[in-house]
Amino acid sequence: MSVFWTILTIVLAFLATEIAGWFTHKYLMHGFLWVLHLDHHRPTKSSLEKNDLFALIFTVPSVILLVVGAQTGFDTKFWAGAGIALYGLVYFMGHDVLIHRRLPLWKSTKSRYFQAVIRAHLDHHSGKKNYGFLFMIPWRYFREKYSKT
Repeated sequence: MSVFWTILTIVLAFLATEIAGWFTHKYLMHGFLWVLHLDHHRPTKSSLEKNDLFALIFTVPSVILLVVGAQTGFDTKFWAGAGIALYGLVYFMGHDVLIHRRLPLWKSTKSRYFQAVIRAHLDHHSGKKNYGFLFMIPWRYFREKYSKT
């Protein structure tokens, strides 16, 4: 596989994961899987939430693609699995570390983009209908004045 197709596969898998995440968040997590997602919207004293099970659920396709792709010569399946895994890492750093501060690794950002992502996510927790994370958030969050976080 050429470098071009490898990078394209990773990028497309990354973007597809955002779309799948939006759909899953809106229709499943806020639907019949609300029982697992509810504790993410409520204050908790525990460092673990039932909602954390979704990280394991979303890891399965990535691991399967990485393993099968490695066994078949590091083909498209492997790089698609890598794109999904990369999205998972970005999501973890943005959502769990920057927004919810579950680990003290990244305390603030001056980035206008990340400020918009943070505002959209926190608004979601207050009842607004924002279900995307990295790209699928309303444009108004990018236009609003932002403050240091």
